[in-house]
Amino acid sequence: MRYASVTDRLHGLGGAKWAVHAKARALKAAGAEVIELTIGEPDVPTPERFIQAAAAAMASGRTGYSNGRGEAGVVAALAARYSERRGRAIGADQIMCLPGTQTTLYAILRTLVDAGDEVLIGDPMYATYEGLIAQTGARMVPVPLHPEQGFRMQVADLAARVTPRSRLLLLNTPHNPTGAVLRAEDIRALGEFARQHDLWIVSDEVYEDMVFPGVAFASPLDLPDLAERVVVASSISKSHAAPGFRSGWCVGPAEFCARLLPLSETMLFGSQPFIADMTALAVSEPSPVAAGMVDRFSHRAGMIAKALDGVAGLRVHLPEAGMFVLVDIRATGLSGTDFALGLLERQQVAVMPGESFGDGLAGWLRLSLTQPDDRTAEAATRIARHSATLLGHAA
Repeated sequence: MRYASVTDRLHGLGGAKWAVHAKARALKAAGAEVIELTIGEPDVPTPERFIQAAAAAMASGRTGYSNGRGEAGVVAALAARYSERRGRAIGADQIMCLPGTQTTLYAILRTLVDAGDEVLIGDPMYATYEGLIAQTGARMVPVPLHPEQGFRMQVADLAARVTPRSRLLLLNTPHNPTGAVLRAEDIRALGEFARQHDLWIVSDEVYEDMVFPGVAFASPLDLPDLAERVVVASSISKSHAAPGFRSGWCVGPAEFCARLLPLSETMLFGSQPFIADMTALAVSEPSPVAAGMVDRFSHRAGMIAKALDGVAGLRVHLPEAGMFVLVDIRATGLSGTDFALGLLERQQVAVMPGESFGDGLAGWLRLSLTQPDDRTAEAATRIARHSATLLGHAA
């Protein structure tokens, strides 16, 4: 039987990148005491207030059909939020609500690029981006993000890779997996480059509320002169510890939203009204959990750096935001995948291989910061022990 070509383009770009995580979950299900540092799930439950709001909305009958743009209440709340944060008026006609950032990015890319177009994207990158680009038929063009430059995208590296087929620059700030945060001057330079080459800028900003102390968040949406070419995506999954509710959105030009609307209606014809009501409450006030996560995650990143940086051939790259820290294991001579599989087998610690996030992170590991302090410390001890064994050092 024949299948659509999109299934060929996406072959190997789904769950295959999470093979170590899946193996760890299987070991845990069989009774193994695995310390899981793989996925980025908040370390606190969804606040009870939001759960009660969703339940109350269901009880009041908010369980019917919605529409392709989003319920009026949440659209208005998001318009107010972005108008305040960006210092300029953002209208309801510039908002689209979809189930989570992943679906939102799928719809954005489907709206903006076609087969034969090129998408410029930083390497390393979040594990699903390759598939999101591939589903459109466009070609992914990786742009190296260098650790010595804080993994922040440089215009010179873009200039070396842009072609007449380039249509879109996909940014992620704060960045997963590196924890890098683009500065205002970075945004201005990248925006000017996009204007010169007539590129769309799509910015995944799901970690906006999780920037560590001493670093300021900046968005291309801050700059009015970029407004016609910028679309940002976000959700309540990280900032409000509500990943299972799948509530996301995008903000962009009114014409872009009008173009996306029929696609949204064809895909979904609306998210759940009771989740929209909960989201409207969530985005109308500061997150009750984000600040606590920032404190804990920045502290744990420091714990890991103190335990591992310069130990047994390991180097640690400290994040500026988010819920992950990177460990450079290239001195062992192993790939991140081989190191991670050996670590899981011998030390029962699960981490993500850098190769899951692009060629630019080959020979690295991504560790989540979502385990309690004692488990994080124990995981670091086991990682050091595993690396020392590989290098023939005393454990």
